[in-house]
Parts: sequence; structure tokens; C-alpha cells
Amino acid sequence: MTGPSILVIGAAWVGDMVMSQALFMALRRRQPGCRITVLAPAWSRPLLARMPEVDAAIDLPFAHGELNLGGRLALARGLEPKRFDQAIVLPNSFKSALIPAVAGIPLRTGWRGEWRFWLLNDIRLLDQRKYPRMVERCVALAYPAGRLLPDPLPRPRLRADPQRLAALREQFALDPARPVLALCPGAEFGPSKRWPEAHYASLATTYAERGWQLWLLGSQRDRPVTDAIIERLPAALKTQAHNLAGTTELADALDLLAGADLVVSNDSGLMHIAAALDRPLIVVYGSSSPGFTPPLSPRAQTLSIPVDCGPCFKRECPKRHLKCLNDLSPALVLAAADRLLAAR
Repeated sequence: MTGPSILVIGAAWVGDMVMSQALFMALRRRQPGCRITVLAPAWSRPLLARMPEVDAAIDLPFAHGELNLGGRLALARGLEPKRFDQAIVLPNSFKSALIPAVAGIPLRTGWRGEWRFWLLNDIRLLDQRKYPRMVERCVALAYPAGRLLPDPLPRPRLRADPQRLAALREQFALDPARPVLALCPGAEFGPSKRWPEAHYASLATTYAERGWQLWLLGSQRDRPVTDAIIERLPAALKTQAHNLAGTTELADALDLLAGADLVVSNDSGLMHIAAALDRPLIVVYGSSSPGFTPPLSPRAQTLSIPVDCGPCFKRECPKRHLKCLNDLSPALVLAAADRLLAAR
């Protein structure tokens, strides 16, 4: 059975793209024969390749926030022969809705955003009380306006590559026998989402003393943070730490996370990948809220400290004290991790 051909204008951040898989799953459940193509930044292609619901990907060749009107019009004209039946626009920006409108895709679905009334013809008005979480806002676009969402919602399930994991272990001299604590201490959003380096180092020291190996994951931008964590470890334990930040591609990080026995992370893209791989996961929250972007896994636990100024959703702490993160002690995270592992 052949269904409609759907173009999804994808998210600009790793975590949002992972949560988008719930939309793709809902589309396939509702319209089993549909063909899903995702138009998104080139970095997302390896991630989309791990989602069996996605049939094709088209690179969006613009920097984050870049309008490039001429380039977008040219890209839209190139989409016309593909004859998509529907476009679903996940970002709320004007420019993200421009391409499917200019391409003449007949049904264009998305939430009301900046100056998009004439670009979308299936425009939705968001009720934040009805859809408090981002994943609900994604899945709702798979259904007609007002339709009840499935319960439970589909949750992202990324495919890992065991053979690639074995090759990475060999490449980086990682011990296949020791249990693995994977640390994801970065956050592209800003420092108000980053648990302090000293806290990560304290937790890492405890697990290294228990005989675990430590894998520190992230991008090249996170390298100063991961370097600082390892620098704080006792000298005798440093050999158990492997600083992989900036040395791996996104797909490599995914496969490495699939091999972790425990993941501790900030609210970040790698956190959502770990959740979609169903790894035991502890997530520390600072300026953001687990009520909006929680890890979508029953094996994950979120930790946050109530503060009178949060969640503020700011990139940097407006009061410059980072109480929400500084007061979330390593002892609290260790206790939560021990409970989580004991329940396996």
C-alpha cells in the first residue's frame, strides 16, 4: 500500500531531532505506507540514518539562523518535481516555513510562529497546557487538529551498530570487560545547563575507585570541560578515563553510548540519544525543565534542585550563582545512580 509523501522540515538541535523521531513513528502508525523525507542540516544525516522510519534526507545548506532568501528559493524550486503531498514544519520560524510554501506543497502543517499565516495552510494554535512537553507538540502534528494523541506516545528508539562499537573500542583502546560510566558534561545551549566540572570529577572518582572505566563524550567545544574533569581526578585513576570529546563523529558517540552501563548527562543532545538507546541514565537539570524536555525512557531518572529563580531557561545564570546546579551535589547523583542500577 502506498501512502502520501511527507516532507518534514527538521529541527536544528540534536536533542530536538531525536525527539522528532516520535513524530516519524506516529506518521508511520497512522499512515503505514507513507514516505518520510527530512529536510535538515547536514550534521543530522548520520542521526536520521539510525531512524528506520526515515526514507530519505535532504541537506539544508544554511547556517543556523541564516535567512539566505535566494538560496532558500532555489532549494524550494528544486523540491517541486518531488511532488510532496504534505510538509510538516517543526521549527517555528518564518524561514523554515518558506521552502514548502514556495515549493507549492499542497498541505503545509505547523504551529503558529513568526509571520507564517500565509505560508502554512494547516496552522495549529498551541495550547501549552494540553501539550506541555516538546514530544507531544511533535506528535500532535501527525494528526488532524484536536485529535487525541496515542497513549502511550511513541518514544524514540535509535538503532546502534554493535560492529562499529567493537571497532571504536579497538581504536581508542577501550576495555571491553570493565563496566562503563559515560559522562556527557557539555551543553550547546550554554553554561546554565552544565553541571559543575568538580561535581562530575567527584562522581567519576567514585566510579573509577569501584573499577569502572570513564568515557567522556562531547564535541570539540566541550573539550575544555572534559579536560578539566580529568585533570581533577586522582593521578592513580586518570588511566581509567578516556577523553573522547572532539575525537568522534555523532554516529560514533551514538554507538559508544550504546555500550555504556551508566550515562550521566546534562540536558543535552547526547542525553536524548542515550535515552533513545534505552541506557541507564541520570540527567541533571539546571536552567531548563524536565517537564518540557525529559529523557523519553523508562530507564532514565531526572534530578533538579528547586530554586526560587528557576527554571529560567537562560543560557547564563541571571543571578550569577548557578545555585540550581551547584547545590545539586555529587552525593545526590551517586545515590540516584545506585538506585537505578540496583533496579535493573
